[in-house]
Amino acid sequence: MSSTLYASLELFKEFRSIPEDDETRDEAMTAPLLAASRQIDRQCSKSPGGFALGATITSRTYSTAGRTYVDREGEWLLVDDIGSLTGLLVETGRASSWSTVTGYETGPENALERGMPISRLLLPFSNWSSSSGVRVRVTARFGFPAVPEEIERATLIQANRLYMRKDSPQGVAGNSEWGAIRLGKIDPDVEALIWPFMSPGFG
Repeated sequence: MSSTLYASLELFKEFRSIPEDDETRDEAMTAPLLAASRQIDRQCSKSPGGFALGATITSRTYSTAGRTYVDREGEWLLVDDIGSLTGLLVETGRASSWSTVTGYETGPENALERGMPISRLLLPFSNWSSSSGVRVRVTARFGFPAVPEEIERATLIQANRLYMRKDSPQGVAGNSEWGAIRLGKIDPDVEALIWPFMSPGFG
């Protein structure tokens, strides 16, 4: 499991009005931060840690089946989120035989400048599946350029919900004034914050 947190322990302490130099609850507070981060990954169909920029350049290989579509600009290939152009290499081929692709374009337009990842690659005058069995290998730093503010905020809210769960082990919280309520798995405000980042994914 990825150890990437979408909100820092320091920020979570501030969120809960706990002094920064109070380290007595650090471990107990880090656990829900980690759990909330992975919950958000699953809700948004992201790989673990996918909302942060990958620390290293890695390669991923894709079949073109079910991952391409054509518009008036050419044929687009849908890829995992790419958070940086540094080290980006695109190749086509199979097995141990790969050829570098040139002349491709990235989309959405100006994605990185807007804090969003590249999620598709365009071949303006050709297509990705020109021969049977061809695959595409993309080498890049995958993820988002930086954790979006909405994801950070959602992580804090959900982590707080999980942290407070120790006071409601049966999933029920309440008091004498407004009675008991059952706590859902995902906070409604979290759902609203992460909704724009949800995607059905592609097989």
